[in-house]
Amino acid sequence: MQTVNPQTILKEKFGYDNFRAGQLDVINKVLAHKHALAIMPTGGGKSITYQLPAMMFDGITLVISPLISLMKDQVDGLNTTGIPATFLNSTVDGQEQAQRMSDLRHGVYKMLYVAPERLEVPSFFSFVQSLNIELIAVDEAHVLSQWGHDFRPSYLNILPLLEQIPGHHALLGLTATATERVRENLQQLLQVTDENTVLTGFARDNLALKIIHNQDKRKYVVEYLRKNSDQTGIIYAATRKQVDELTTYLNKIGIKAARYHAGLSEKERQSQQEDFLYDESPVIVATNAFGMGINKPNVRYVIHYSVPGNIEAYYQEIGRAGRDGLPAEAILLYAPQDMHLQEFFVQKSEGSEEHKQNEYDKIREMNAFANTQTCLVRYLLQYFGETVTKDCGHCSNCLDTREWVNVTVDAQKVLANVIRMNQRFGKTMVAKVLKGSNDASIRKYEFLRELPTFGLMKERTLKELTRFIDYLTAEGYLQFEGAEFPVLKVTSSGAEVLKGQKTIQKRLEKIRIVSQSMNSDDLKLSDNDNRLFAKLKEKRLALAREAGLPPFLIFSDKTLLAMAKLKPQTDVAFLSIPGVGEKKFEIYHQDFAKVINEFIVI
Repeated sequence: MQTVNPQTILKEKFGYDNFRAGQLDVINKVLAHKHALAIMPTGGGKSITYQLPAMMFDGITLVISPLISLMKDQVDGLNTTGIPATFLNSTVDGQEQAQRMSDLRHGVYKMLYVAPERLEVPSFFSFVQSLNIELIAVDEAHVLSQWGHDFRPSYLNILPLLEQIPGHHALLGLTATATERVRENLQQLLQVTDENTVLTGFARDNLALKIIHNQDKRKYVVEYLRKNSDQTGIIYAATRKQVDELTTYLNKIGIKAARYHAGLSEKERQSQQEDFLYDESPVIVATNAFGMGINKPNVRYVIHYSVPGNIEAYYQEIGRAGRDGLPAEAILLYAPQDMHLQEFFVQKSEGSEEHKQNEYDKIREMNAFANTQTCLVRYLLQYFGETVTKDCGHCSNCLDTREWVNVTVDAQKVLANVIRMNQRFGKTMVAKVLKGSNDASIRKYEFLRELPTFGLMKERTLKELTRFIDYLTAEGYLQFEGAEFPVLKVTSSGAEVLKGQKTIQKRLEKIRIVSQSMNSDDLKLSDNDNRLFAKLKEKRLALAREAGLPPFLIFSDKTLLAMAKLKPQTDVAFLSIPGVGEKKFEIYHQDFAKVINEFIVI
């Protein structure tokens, strides 16, 4: 092993003057050939903790990574800094693979990246055993833990193999997302002691967290992107369909956006990713398949168009913003139906009932986070096991200026109702009883209509009641039990509220006025506009007759009034008209644009 100072290599190879928190501690454990575990936030500099020792060891550093699609980028980045590295996976043809294997035997490379599955190929594993391996780095180590957010059972197969690699090599597990339970599981799997576990903390002071409720998501995104057109960002959606629809819409209205999901060809994924990386597209819309291993430092915002299925995934994804240490934003657009989608994913997934129960629990933890009114950063850090006593001061909850009001009486009504329902019903049924609903689901249980709490909060809407129940759950007065069909239970804190031993404060509900594209004054037409409006109605009627549709199914009067007043001349302008969606634009744009253009010429 070279005796050169790690600080010297840090400056010469990586260009940094000083180590970040925890880096040197991990490096020293690795250089001493220990089994170590590094838990650092995304952007915290985990890669240096194995890349730098690789330059000091005489032997080879083996990096096990689940990210085949990103190995080339990582290796290219290392080679540009003068660190000889290569990868072996299914994208490398036979002749090239043979050459790289020969070069590895002859000491040409200091680092080798492989996927876990590759080690299970007997001939390849024999080759690995023949190399002088001094360090094995297991990246994204949380996939090994059954309690992690991305558990992959097949990855456990590599652990016995690692023990069969000869020599006294160091072993380093790395992750950005590990609760206390996951951390303990990884320590057991990788045989790491507490002394050799480095946890630097999960705080990202430059990242402002925001949660937005009750908004038109598409409208919010468009307004945000236009206000931040000179910045780069990532938008995460839950499904491929959402990615495709939002990307198509953004490009139609003149906002250049790339897209990324597993349904695209490898060529298109690579092309779209490169457009984003090289700032050809300032924004990329993606499923959570995108971003792992991407080290783009100037991402200024991450928007979650859909709520992720767990806090770990959320934390990992927001960590892709502000990796350069400059201010960045992480915005979560919350909608209750997002949670139902995540539950559907779990229902359709493979795995044991215990694993599914764990996934359902994580969805509820994510929902509680999205509905809390405490400091978001404090909530997040406490989830990961950190003791935090101070609010961050810059998340959306800390900056919320709404008045706090006493909601103890309302809370007692909800809690009492849960008790009266014998704590064996879910959120929707609890809300319906409080509302005094009389639908089939209530009639199925005759005793519910006889409860003294039936209709106790009938002045509230079901939506308001379910949101209030979510709030009480987020603050720990209620909890869910069960997997696919969870029931509500009153916690010990909730019991104190029922007994009058504790009061509950909640911020005053916002009165939301959804802004329209134009107000009533805007729609007062001149005589000239009225003539155009009449012609547009004639065209609508003709098209409706031709298609056998009621005219309003083509465009409403309000949409035609807006066309008559604004007279859109471009695709972007036309798409901004209220009521003109992508499909209708595709079908009817040319017909109505022709009417408008001919009228203007006249």
